[in-house]
Amino acid sequence: MTSRSVTLIDVARAAGVSKSTASNALGGSGRVSETTRGRIQDVARRLGYRPNTAARSLRRSSTGAIGLHLPRTATRLEYYMNLAFGAVERAREDGLDLVLLAPGTASGGGLAARVDGLLVIDPEVDDPEVPHLLDAGVPVVTGERYLGGGAAPSGAVVCDNAASLAALLDHLAERGARRPALLAPGPGSDWAAALRAAADTWSARHGTEVLLRTVPFAATPAEAEAATTDLIAGVPGLDAVVCAPDGAVPGVLAAAARAGLWTGTDLLVAVCVDGAAARGSSPPVTAVDLRAAEYGRACAALLSDLLAGEAEPGVVRRHDWALNVRDSTAAGRS
Repeated sequence: MTSRSVTLIDVARAAGVSKSTASNALGGSGRVSETTRGRIQDVARRLGYRPNTAARSLRRSSTGAIGLHLPRTATRLEYYMNLAFGAVERAREDGLDLVLLAPGTASGGGLAARVDGLLVIDPEVDDPEVPHLLDAGVPVVTGERYLGGGAAPSGAVVCDNAASLAALLDHLAERGARRPALLAPGPGSDWAAALRAAADTWSARHGTEVLLRTVPFAATPAEAEAATTDLIAGVPGLDAVVCAPDGAVPGVLAAAARAGLWTGTDLLVAVCVDGAAARGSSPPVTAVDLRAAEYGRACAALLSDLLAGEAEPGVVRRHDWALNVRDSTAAGRS
């Protein structure tokens, strides 16, 4: 390994510490013990680490803040609040403040003078703010890809949402579902487009149609209840409903109860975004855990690395998900 190729991440890994701890130790800042500071400095000398002077100069003249843009209709959702808390926590570790951007901030101009970089989460193609944010003149990390045109982000953190829905549909099929339906937003975001495409692919592969009903990106329980009621009334043999939007699953359960269907036996119910609504329902609802706080941390970490010159522009990092099976599907169809 040559001095030209050694990065701060290399030093941190070799020393067994976080990148922020290594940065603080080598920069003479932060709450790092003298023993740890000396050990990290020894590792840096051994590896031949040389600070990125251009990046350090940029950071000295920076604002010390990054901006966070969330979908316009989704700021009330638990998922995005947890994501924001994770991003705040990770930014603080790198000495950065995080500012939640108000509507109209980007189009007003002058954003580059107020923040060093931007996090744009689940950018929607019909959000008029997003093109301005991507063209603001600072590094931008998107949480999921942007499907619109214009300037490209500096980096992205993505989750395999198609794979998560396929796993959920496989689980429902194993539990006896033969006539499943999906409540999903229109294809204006990478997340929603991936879910819709995955449903089509799964239908073709298994010869079992996944019925699709369009609901708003941040569908309320009332909107989900109305869509599910229509499905129950209009689809003979409906035996499973997957609700995509966070927080809308109580509406699906209410529609099932109103129709006299037992959730978990007569009708299997699942949701694509785990949260308190799924965990606290009766019965608890099977859900895809997108690990929102960790996702926020990953987005902030990538932006920090871009600002410090420790990541190449255009980088895409992957984020893992998990399937949490609960009573709403565990027993299967009777």
